[in-house]
Amino acid sequence: MSDSAASPAEREPEPGFGVAVAQFAPGPVPSSNLVEITALAERAAARGAGLVVFPEYANAFTPKPGPEWLGAAEPLGGPFVTALAALAERLGIHLVAGLLETAPGTARVRNTVVAVSPADGLVAKYRKMHLYDAFGQRESEWVEPGGLDEPELFEAGGLRFGLETCYDARFPEVSRRLVDAGADVICMPAEWVRGPLKEAHWRTLVTARAIENTVYVLAADHPAPVGAGNSMIVDPMGVELATVGEGRGLGIAWVDAGRIRDVRRTNPALELRRFTVVPR
Repeated sequence: MSDSAASPAEREPEPGFGVAVAQFAPGPVPSSNLVEITALAERAAARGAGLVVFPEYANAFTPKPGPEWLGAAEPLGGPFVTALAALAERLGIHLVAGLLETAPGTARVRNTVVAVSPADGLVAKYRKMHLYDAFGQRESEWVEPGGLDEPELFEAGGLRFGLETCYDARFPEVSRRLVDAGADVICMPAEWVRGPLKEAHWRTLVTARAIENTVYVLAADHPAPVGAGNSMIVDPMGVELATVGEGRGLGIAWVDAGRIRDVRRTNPALELRRFTVVPR
């Protein structure tokens, strides 16, 4: 019997660890966003993903920052992260998503990424270091920048995962710092605002971060018309393994430590470099 005719149970399993990027448009109501997250996570798990990356601001979002962001912000132990952890446990998969986090003592919020595991709940967090004060935007008016903390990595499928966010892609040292800490895969939730040449920037920068660090990058964006879409999974040689277009959807691929080793034998850029990254 040929592979094409084999039943799903008879087919060889995909090599490596299944991962997904989920592209959807979060709105201002967290409960509605959780419905979308649940549906996409269930689809990804059914197709073999053991980890799903959702966009920046996945719990609540309005196209323009304002008081609504303050009202939607939650602590790390709040209902959104609690619901994510319960979903991860039910499906037996890891989930990564953006969160509007409360920033006590200020009139701003934190732009945070959380990772939850099926067994341990919250296993890593990252607060966005580089705020989007560019292209006519002023994210810092409403968002408190993250500190220069040591990267928090987590393990899944025999690989180590690190976190960064959207505009950080324009700063190569963020990804390099994660790789120096031991990351094999970078999870990059984003709300990459559309504009002239912005989609080209997105594709170029995400791919460059994978190539120069010889790692996988899982980049999950908002769809059009606010975001650029094009959520993607890029391998250590810069190959787009999966890409979502301009609408809601999933991209699924399999990541493999052996592929990273093979690429690094061909392109030992990390070994040959003569500079390291230090904070300003």
